[in-house]
Amino acid sequence: MDRNAQIPLATIQRLPAYLRCLLQAQAQQMPLVNSNQIAEMCGGNAAQVRKDLSYIGELGTRGIGYDVGDLIGHISRVLGIVEGRRVAVVGYGRLGSALLGYSGLPERGFDIVAVFDNDAAKIGTSADGLIVLGTDRIGSELRDRGVEIAIIATPAEAAQEAANKVVAAGVKAILNLAPAVLNVAADVAVRQVSLSTDLQILSFYLAQVGKSDS
Repeated sequence: MDRNAQIPLATIQRLPAYLRCLLQAQAQQMPLVNSNQIAEMCGGNAAQVRKDLSYIGELGTRGIGYDVGDLIGHISRVLGIVEGRRVAVVGYGRLGSALLGYSGLPERGFDIVAVFDNDAAKIGTSADGLIVLGTDRIGSELRDRGVEIAIIATPAEAAQEAANKVVAAGVKAILNLAPAVLNVAADVAVRQVSLSTDLQILSFYLAQVGKSDS
């Protein structure tokens, strides 16, 4: 059985944060880090770091720590980003435009290779080195370009249709930035990003703090 399949979801969700902190440590020319340092950089606790890393292999040396470069490579392999992933953006509005201009994606192994929109005024225009294509070309272009992940950044009312098209093209992973719940097949992985939901959760915590202060 694939060992990675047994990693808890909560651990998988923390691995990108560990990777980000390790890349920062590498940029600071730190050859070794221990669990306390990783926890301090990522805002967690050392025991949790050690437990999470134990799920992905016997790493590190007691009393010495982890080799930064080796740990970066190992986490990258677990996350499946060693070779990079080809990504398409559906929806070239403010969010889509911001994504194409974000240098952090290629630095983390994600290469945006196509962008789509249904606005005739945008189709054919340049988008950070790419040409905006019509959504009617999603099927053929995603297959031809080997796209593995689709980012949906459309208005809510257009999100399901966009999802249907990318799934029909064989894409099995979707990052949904649209404020809409997608109905897709069970073998398609969807991650929902909702700024308003996260802000409401933060508002809840602020309200709790206000109650404790009163």
